[in-house]
Amino acid sequence: MININEVIETNKMIEKENLDVRTITMGISLLDCISEDVDKTCSNIYKKITTLAKDLVSVGKDIEREYAIPIVNKRISVTPIAIIGASCCSVIDDYVKIAKTLDEAAKKVGVNFLGGFSALPAKGMTKSEELLIRSIPKALSQTENVCASVNLGSTKTGINMDAVALMGNIIKETAFLTKERDSIGCAKLVVFCNAPDDNPFMAGAFHGVTETDNVINVGVSGPGVIKYALENVKGKDFGVLADTIKKTAFKITRLGQLVALEASRRLSVPYGIVDLSLAPTPAVGDSIAEILECMGLEKVGAPGTTAALALLNDQVKKGGIMASSYVGGLSGAFIPVSEDRGMIEGVECGSLTLEKLEAMTCVCSVGLDMIAIPGKTSPATISGIIADEMAIGMINQKTTAVRIIPVEGKDVGESAEFGGLLGYAPIMKVNEYSPEEFIKRGGRIPAPVQTKKN
Repeated sequence: MININEVIETNKMIEKENLDVRTITMGISLLDCISEDVDKTCSNIYKKITTLAKDLVSVGKDIEREYAIPIVNKRISVTPIAIIGASCCSVIDDYVKIAKTLDEAAKKVGVNFLGGFSALPAKGMTKSEELLIRSIPKALSQTENVCASVNLGSTKTGINMDAVALMGNIIKETAFLTKERDSIGCAKLVVFCNAPDDNPFMAGAFHGVTETDNVINVGVSGPGVIKYALENVKGKDFGVLADTIKKTAFKITRLGQLVALEASRRLSVPYGIVDLSLAPTPAVGDSIAEILECMGLEKVGAPGTTAALALLNDQVKKGGIMASSYVGGLSGAFIPVSEDRGMIEGVECGSLTLEKLEAMTCVCSVGLDMIAIPGKTSPATISGIIADEMAIGMINQKTTAVRIIPVEGKDVGESAEFGGLLGYAPIMKVNEYSPEEFIKRGGRIPAPVQTKKN
């Protein structure tokens, strides 16, 4: 039974603590759009997306208005396009044509982003997957709302190092083709290890082949709410700290569950999952870094940061799991540099380095996210950074990712401006010793021994 105090508490979270639902994401299977003709495939894709998602934005706005719950983004994820285009795409421009179709469909229905321009070469690359990957720079430079992702490894299969080496070059090329806008194309491109099929967050969202034809997934947020709650328990022991995070995460997730079920009912689309991830924004008071500092760290990146993040991530999951019937996606705490004011300040004052961020990714949801690095960084170095992050995911049986932006024409001491939710990022220093000989070995890093236990 909901009482008046709970209503008042929720209103306060929304009005003063930046509580929001970060995204309603509609997953759409495009498997029945496959044709041997690229134009026919594009026509089928456009028709299916604009039919199924025609009411997504309006329903989202209705829920916002009726429940006074901000829903920041309405998004679409689709079946990895490397699968859809396999029978009809023979050159890079064929895949670019599909990307443009996806962009047109996204604009038609009014969503903020559409994810799924994706390939899944975790163990080996098909011709279709390689072609899609090579088309990514051109596709992202010629579209606005399309996001791309590539899954480069998994705990079960190991890491595809040929694909890792290729992605270093692809990221550099994407950065070059969007250099007039601080290489923003790379902000719409993410590489994964252990990519989930039901992730509602961009840029990594795609509609996995294990999913139903059409589904609603919701991503919640609320770093500001947790920060506020922790301000009331300063100096208390870790038991109290953990319990406070857990209880607050429960309340945040209940809101996400409500929105998910309501959107599912109104759109007549099955409810999929709620993603528990705490997603920050550049707004003051809506920061993962500020939560960690509220725990007692002078500045994010100080000794103890990884332990604090591990506690936060675990308690968010413990509280959130109890609040939702189905939990999925990435779930935990995002640490994107450009999208988190506290992280930005940590980089600017020198407390937060790339190496420290990498250590933090061992215990949180995703990985090295929205990190701007010097434009002169070599493709091999980028591939080395990716390989390190993939290894963390593979060995720890968790999802890890890299969304890194080598900003053309800029170096350490400068910053890149992306605007909106993407914020801005100081250019971070990168280790200049080369991993080139390691990267160009090729082949596959074998799966870890724990995969053989059964």
